[in-house]
Amino acid sequence: MSTVATPKQPPSPTLPPTVTTATRPGRRGLDWRIKFAVLSVVWGFSFVFIKLGTDGFAPPYVSFGRMFFGAAVLLAALVIKRQRLPRSPRTWAHLFVAAFLCNAFPFTLFAYAELTIPTTLAGVCNATTPLWGMVLSLVALSEDRPTRRRFAGLGLGFIGVLVVLGAWQGFSGQDPKGTAMALVASVSYALGWIYVRRTLSGTGDGHLALSGGQLLVGAVQLGVAAPLLSPLPSTLPAVPLLAIFALGALGTGLAFLLQYGLVAEVGPTTATMTTYLIPVVATAAGVTLLGEELTWNTPVGALIVLAGAALTQSKGRSGKGRSSQTSRTVAAGDATRGNGAAQS
Repeated sequence: MSTVATPKQPPSPTLPPTVTTATRPGRRGLDWRIKFAVLSVVWGFSFVFIKLGTDGFAPPYVSFGRMFFGAAVLLAALVIKRQRLPRSPRTWAHLFVAAFLCNAFPFTLFAYAELTIPTTLAGVCNATTPLWGMVLSLVALSEDRPTRRRFAGLGLGFIGVLVVLGAWQGFSGQDPKGTAMALVASVSYALGWIYVRRTLSGTGDGHLALSGGQLLVGAVQLGVAAPLLSPLPSTLPAVPLLAIFALGALGTGLAFLLQYGLVAEVGPTTATMTTYLIPVVATAAGVTLLGEELTWNTPVGALIVLAGAALTQSKGRSGKGRSSQTSRTVAAGDATRGNGAAQS
């Protein structure tokens, strides 16, 4: 569930990507390395929280709880900082679409996917978001000029996906439907990033207002859709409920606040590196805490996917002229995600 990204990079699947100008450096709190580590761990564990949440609740309610608790954290932050939600109806219309593409739809797909696939595979599928982002940006963002290195990264990344899925043995051992849903969720994150970049980069609203509004809209969307997709829960089991609370409050709400502080302190380039640690944390957590089996092709394929994703984000000479403008604009990615974060 991935990380903060500049307008040239896709955001975290765990959190809503919103575009805004970077804030002026303020007083320093936690060291950025601590924020970086906490962010990677929280987003990586989001896949475990999803798995635990689906043990007691249907996937739409897992996603609704995630959005509800995440929105509550950001709205509380808005109150504390005395900031307001966006006022423009046009902005809210764009946030409605962004909430669906970046949050409600992919969050729910990942929850459904983890009914049949392990957290390790879900984390690797999430890491393909930069690859889909490059494919889609070739069509949607004409100013992007792909280099040979980025094309090589794209090919390498998809080879890694085939390795993870065990293509040479007919994809045996993996649930096709669950895997497809996780990959479609990653595509949705990439689509959402492109939509946000094209529609919300010049609204004049702050990152916190846009993200809080986006999560609020997403919570309303799922609040309406969840009862239509699945019966209301008859019980509230403690462990799944706590997992959903952690998924929303920590993996979506608090993670966003940490993420923005990290970007403001060390810049989006360093902050985006959390993307490449998320599947590592998700794999380790799934194996140690949930007892999931790990075959050699999963970590090897994941490394190939991450190497390819890193190449697709590298800039050639064509990107140097825009680097100063890029550094002034931040897309705050999960919630998981976006995953996540929130990126997951």
